Amino acid sequence: MSQVERNQEATVYIGNLDERCTESLIWELMLQAGPVVNVHLPKDRVTQSHQGYGFCEYLTEEDADYAMKIMNMIKLYGKPIRVNKASADKKNLDVGASLFIGNLDPDVDEKLLYDTFSAFGVIAQTPKIARDPDTGNSKGYGFVSFDNFESSDAAIEGMNGQFLANKPISVSYAFKKDGKGEKHGSAAERLLAAQAKKNQTMPNKLFADVRPMPMGVRPPMLGMPPGGGMMPGFPPGPPVGYQPRPPMMSMGAPRPPYTAAMPGQHYPGYAPQPPQY
Repeated sequence: MSQVERNQEATVYIGNLDERCTESLIWELMLQAGPVVNVHLPKDRVTQSHQGYGFCEYLTEEDADYAMKIMNMIKLYGKPIRVNKASADKKNLDVGASLFIGNLDPDVDEKLLYDTFSAFGVIAQTPKIARDPDTGNSKGYGFVSFDNFESSDAAIEGMNGQFLANKPISVSYAFKKDGKGEKHGSAAERLLAAQAKKNQTMPNKLFADVRPMPMGVRPPMLGMPPGGGMMPGFPPGPPVGYQPRPPMMSMGAPRPPYTAAMPGQHYPGYAPQPPQY
């Protein structure tokens, strides 16, 4: 286990990295937010090139939080990088809450889209604006993906027809990439997303994981009045001032050695010992 994985709270995830980025470059960039302990860019085993994301570990959790505030959506080699908590972004679940943003002003960039739509919920992927490959100019539309349909529904209701950089934008669910003409946001996608969320937040608990109570042992009477509390399925609690006696030795259990007591004496809670001859 690497040091980055051990210190999870002080580690940030960095996504949407250009292929030209190196660990030394990321180190110099993230050092502006605070003392950096380690930088790791996972690499492909065959090509030895990084996979477009990495992790940066800071000295303290406060430094990591500050890095998320000032480094998120900063452009590196012309691409806005994404910086947030490593625990939540090692792998984002694509639930299909993807929106098409149309009629964009040429001055609208990815950071403005992120700042505008992040008010409605957690954005699962870096916003994308379609650009001309030669000039880099915007084609007037882009995409924003949320991690749940509640946020995407709220974004459509709140932003469709609203002005962004002096132009009214259109906001609707994007078409799926399979080319069949279907849009995201269908009932099937919503059902799958709800099931995935339930499986993540409420994992199945097997009965075998529950350790049974020994026979004759009561559950703890927490928060119950002494002597008068009732727990479903159990008798009333013990009276006030009750002191439990030591357990009696069972018939098959060995007695303590007789040499530990004089003849005729006995241990508290045990039957009298026979005299020594």
